[in-house]
Amino acid sequence: MTESAGPDQAADLQARYAALRQAARSPGAEPGDVLEAAFAELEAAIDLLLASAPPAGPGPAAPGPPADTTERTLLRAVFQDAPVPLFLVAGDGTVQRANRAAGDLTGARPGYATGRPFTAFVALPSRAAVHSQLTAVGRTGKPRRVRCRLVAEDGPVSCELVIGRAGLRGDSGPLIIAVRDAPPARPQPDEARHRPRLGAVQAVTRRLDLVTAVSRLLLENEGFSESRTLQRCARLIAAGLSAWVIVDMERRHRVRRQFAVGPDDPGLSELTSAVAAVDPPPGSVPCTVHESGRSVLIAHAEDAGVLGETLDGEPLLAGLDATSVLSVPLADAERRYGALTLVRRAGAGHFKVADLALVAELGEQMALAIRVNRMFRRRADTADALHASLVPRRQPAIPGVEIAATYLTATEDPAAGGDFYDVYRTPDGWGLAVGDVCGMGEDAAAVMAAARHAIRVLARRCADPGEVLAGANEIVLAEEIALDGGFVTASIAHLTWQDDKLRVIAGSAGHPAAAVLRADGGVRMLGGGGLPLGLFPDAEPATQELVVEAGDVLFLYTDGVAQARGPDNTYFADRLAGELAGLAGLAPGELVARMRRAMTDFSGDNLVDDVTMLVIRAGSRADPRDLRKPASRRQR
Repeated sequence: MTESAGPDQAADLQARYAALRQAARSPGAEPGDVLEAAFAELEAAIDLLLASAPPAGPGPAAPGPPADTTERTLLRAVFQDAPVPLFLVAGDGTVQRANRAAGDLTGARPGYATGRPFTAFVALPSRAAVHSQLTAVGRTGKPRRVRCRLVAEDGPVSCELVIGRAGLRGDSGPLIIAVRDAPPARPQPDEARHRPRLGAVQAVTRRLDLVTAVSRLLLENEGFSESRTLQRCARLIAAGLSAWVIVDMERRHRVRRQFAVGPDDPGLSELTSAVAAVDPPPGSVPCTVHESGRSVLIAHAEDAGVLGETLDGEPLLAGLDATSVLSVPLADAERRYGALTLVRRAGAGHFKVADLALVAELGEQMALAIRVNRMFRRRADTADALHASLVPRRQPAIPGVEIAATYLTATEDPAAGGDFYDVYRTPDGWGLAVGDVCGMGEDAAAVMAAARHAIRVLARRCADPGEVLAGANEIVLAEEIALDGGFVTASIAHLTWQDDKLRVIAGSAGHPAAAVLRADGGVRMLGGGGLPLGLFPDAEPATQELVVEAGDVLFLYTDGVAQARGPDNTYFADRLAGELAGLAGLAPGELVARMRRAMTDFSGDNLVDDVTMLVIRAGSRADPRDLRKPASRRQR
């Protein structure tokens, strides 16, 4: 029976032709099946050419015998309990019914297939050929056989489809598809009581192991590197669930491909690179999941373009020879960061609801890790910026005095930084300051900034280091910015030339005592004392006055120098005076370099705290007018 030609039939033929050409280039295509399907399409083209006029419409249907309820019930039972998988398919290829054996084959209840295209259960390389054969049977009514691979619960199954028309003679009714040569989907009765339970226990155990491994990785999170951590998580998921794992992140209001991780097979590296090379297009599954914040599970993908195309224009899903897609948002309670998408080849089986729940949980954990990483990175960047603003970019020139300084970040805990140093003007000359804050991060940097700026501003009008430190203590307490249980220690020294001698008034607020290295190698440790800033309103700093002769060195430092530990658990503070004595006569820059080398050699480059050193050496001559000159009105 030949149907009349029409534009719709021609368009359908053209679409099937294009699908067959695409299938012929697929790496998993069977040439014989594609050729047989091409012959079927050729017959369709001949029919269209021969159809010069539409045939007469069918006459009124003859009244049939009355329906027999008993026979219908019997036919339904036979269809459902048939020992071979059977699909009842409409003329457009949509499944109307599937029996129990078909449900066992696909790994889902029979009702799951209803309403889906039959080709959704066919492996991608075979889809075009099967679609052409279905169309040929629907057009001619002649039964056909086609070899293909169906996507079963445990992977692709090679089988033969027997396709025939289920209607009466002359009736263009639905098609019936019987699956031959498919292996049995269910275990034998004696094994059925044990295998499913054992398989379920193994599956649950594998899922728990995967969740534990990902959680441990996220908690360790070495270096707080977002990209490295996500890639390591993706590799774990790819290995645990036998799938490609794709991570897409929002960048500048667009969803962009971050990376793709494939199964552990060197032969698949090119495919993985092809996936990683393209961003997900608008409307693709990753973009839809990110925009909506809702997960998507496509156990049997009907549209090969759900992930977009490669740079060569080939659908990604077809290039991967995959049929099952699962995507979850990377989102926490506050915002969405992107999408985590898994793609599975037919050989690994299709995704199930349990897989969706597992991946959704992993996606939430990864989103929380992203949030924490970015929060710590933002705070660390802020703290670094604040700390950088507290360290002079260059040392000012003090007449008659050589000066040098150094700052080293702790190696044991780089986030523990809280040192500062400063060189500033006073009414009678110049001032030096070093300090250390107990704490880390933004709060510590804020306290450190307040203490440093308070010392600098107060010293503009006050030459007494004790009064300056007392005023700084009041400011820190009044601003209520001190850390809970934290404090700031500081040591300052105000310099004034008098009678060609450098007069120094040193003040301490709970800071390690400064040291004076005489030109002849003698070392004098000054008195420290005082209470840290930000603890008590009536704290009184300790002060001390001394004279530094020409060639003498004033050495100010922070806790990191004194607390440097050696391999035998001894402290560098016990040998500080001896190390200084051996450096007499050196210029400040060389002295600082030698002290750094001695301290790092002593500790094995393992610094438990930040290290700051500020060193001055009095010259043999100085212009007293330069050093005593007060700050100008503009500076004040």
